[in-house]
Amino acid sequence: MSSFPAAQILASNGIELAVHEAGTGPAVLLLHGFPELAYSWRHQLPALAAAGYRAIAPDLRGYGQSSRPEAVEEYRIECLIDDMTGLLAALELKNAVIAAHDWGALLAWQMALLRPDLVRGLICLNIPFLPRGRRDPIAVMREHLGPEFYIVNFQDSDEADRRLAEDPRNFINRMMRRDVISRAQFDALPAQQRVISLLATLDKPQPRGNPLLTPEELDYYTAAFAKSGFAGAINWYRNWSHNWRVTEHVKQVVTVPTLFIGAENDVVVQTKQIEAMKSHVPDLEMHMLTDCGHWTQQEQPAATNQLMLDWLARRFPN
Repeated sequence: MSSFPAAQILASNGIELAVHEAGTGPAVLLLHGFPELAYSWRHQLPALAAAGYRAIAPDLRGYGQSSRPEAVEEYRIECLIDDMTGLLAALELKNAVIAAHDWGALLAWQMALLRPDLVRGLICLNIPFLPRGRRDPIAVMREHLGPEFYIVNFQDSDEADRRLAEDPRNFINRMMRRDVISRAQFDALPAQQRVISLLATLDKPQPRGNPLLTPEELDYYTAAFAKSGFAGAINWYRNWSHNWRVTEHVKQVVTVPTLFIGAENDVVVQTKQIEAMKSHVPDLEMHMLTDCGHWTQQEQPAATNQLMLDWLARRFPN
């Protein structure tokens, strides 16, 4: 997408972050997920800028043009939050509204708990607030979903790191699809077939659903991951147990104004998890997009932009 703004490289928390910006006005910091990039917000940056906001989208640690430390512990939640603290400081901002998707949303929720001074408001896509449980979440995933579940697999092996890097174009094309499966179809599958495995996705003869990306957009992702590989991105998952341990005494209430945009056919999360969020986020507005899967801001950019801009105009007018 030729109109996507070029990155500036900023120092933050001892690393470098590639940051794409558009517009002026109140700051909206956009955090991407896996396996995404700042580029995943390509439809939102111009819309936010046109509406009078300063849209800021970094390649997060381990991704794209940003630094990719090798050590797994360099991807702990403390490091990720410190990256955003340093980034805001480098941009001479005290705080921002944070819009986030997938892993970016998990980071944003924790920022709202641990550093609420940095967060004016939240716009979280797809991933609801997941309150801290009593047991190590990896142990729970292993018990209920087994070793083939992609997050458990990441803990046990570097096979995904290697296989995804062998053909990034194939992996991205298989992951970023639309019309793959409806929620009703997914829920009707036998339990074993509801276990999400990235390696199994690679082994299927043909990808399901329809391509989400244009050839040009697929080229962009392919070039980025061909250069960076996937180990840094996957290391975010390898700190899941650590992140659970260090938040033991953190009150599980998000106090900032929050907009949640979900997708009815996103099978990564359960409907009951979305409903359970309500008691932990007092100032919450929720919308569910129909005929939409996991890649919400790329799959339905116009609807996503409308919801974001309407909420921003009401809660954080420029």
